[in-house]
Amino acid sequence: MEKIIKKNQIFPRPADVVSRLGASSRGFTLIELIVVLVIVGIFTAIAIPGYLEYTRRSDASMAQQEMQKIAEQLERHKSKNFTYRGFNPNFLYGESSAMSSVTLPRGATGSLVKYTITIQDGDDPTKLLTAMGSGTPPRPSVKGRKWVMKAETNDTKNYNFLMSSTGVRCKNKAKELLEYKNSVTDEANCGSVATGSEGW
Repeated sequence: MEKIIKKNQIFPRPADVVSRLGASSRGFTLIELIVVLVIVGIFTAIAIPGYLEYTRRSDASMAQQEMQKIAEQLERHKSKNFTYRGFNPNFLYGESSAMSSVTLPRGATGSLVKYTITIQDGDDPTKLLTAMGSGTPPRPSVKGRKWVMKAETNDTKNYNFLMSSTGVRCKNKAKELLEYKNSVTDEANCGSVATGSEGW
């Protein structure tokens, strides 16, 4: 009989915590909550910089792909017209008006723009390939024998890109170093390894 009574006795569940007054209570202690918050904070501190770096690499890859697509169309334009002069990328993007630059991602405005791509004359990088001079009727003011393409970002932690018809492909985080000047060798216009220049 004694065995049967012991079996039927009510014992508090292991998950319950008995307070000093004898009543059972459930929940987390303050220490447990703080430990959980610290662990979540550590995971966040590790994950966010990794995610930001991933998005920067993704944006840079998008700019490189777009530059290569435009470069291919520049070569097609030259094979038909025997010059790069007058190239306008508007047909690539379904635009009817002339485009002086291409923004990425397409359709973004303001702070959502990640890259701005401009295509300039290789003989005079201060002019776009579509630049028109004075006179009646106005004639193109560029020679159109070479081209230079720059993709610039406002994110100081991401790369700016330079690409030219002479084979230059470089990137640098210092925007002011990515200049194409005719009087200097192409590689010197990307800065040096010491200033963060890399090929791509």
